[in-house]
Amino acid sequence: MMNMKAMILFTLLCLPAISAAGTLSWMAEERWVTVSKVYDGDTFKTRRGEKIRFLGLNTPETRHGDEPGQVGGKQAKVALTKLILGKQVRLRFDKEKKDRYKRTLAQVWMRDGLWVNGWLMRQGYAHVYTFEPNSRWAKKLLQEERIARAEKLGIWGTARFQLMNSRHISNKSIGQFRVVQGVVGQRADKKGWGFKLGKLNISTPKSYRKFFKGPPNLKKGQKVIVRGKIRISSKERLFLSLHSPTDLELR
Repeated sequence: MMNMKAMILFTLLCLPAISAAGTLSWMAEERWVTVSKVYDGDTFKTRRGEKIRFLGLNTPETRHGDEPGQVGGKQAKVALTKLILGKQVRLRFDKEKKDRYKRTLAQVWMRDGLWVNGWLMRQGYAHVYTFEPNSRWAKKLLQEERIARAEKLGIWGTARFQLMNSRHISNKSIGQFRVVQGVVGQRADKKGWGFKLGKLNISTPKSYRKFFKGPPNLKKGQKVIVRGKIRISSKERLFLSLHSPTDLELR
């Protein structure tokens, strides 16, 4: 039978393997980093040089070189800098951990439990920006945005980002990300994946339809809100594409 000293030695030898496995599992889900630099309202760098992009949201652009900043961009950067610069924050991840620019995509928490992504949304510094399959926190972020929109906080109190009526869409809006409200008009296709919203043609690209439960069950005259970039087709028609279920809100 193994004596007490042998049992202790055996246990100590097993601990590193167990600890390593546990650490790897934990690291895959979340980890702590120290913020060394804030680039703008939705991107920062860690002490180890890793670039972190807040997942599920977007803030107005700050000035880059000769490019002027957008309304609200400087305010978002200043607020985020005061909140997280030099602090330890906890990162949590969704299905895809990197974007096309090799930045780490994360939900971020402070030591005191403050959810920074939700805070940015609730203060009106950001708008929901969901790209599938990263939608784990999308509904919660949308709830925070709705409150900020209703109270016209931050960007929602400006002409550039305020809720826009579909009747007021024009060529001046081309290239802009907008949150648009309007009344559903005629269907654009028999399967129900497209419809008219004032001057806008709303559609869901085939590659994104798998993220929806099915074509949106909308009736003519129903009030909705859509979000996305305003574009113009080869036939000079203004359109907006839905990429996630959170891009369409029923009123």
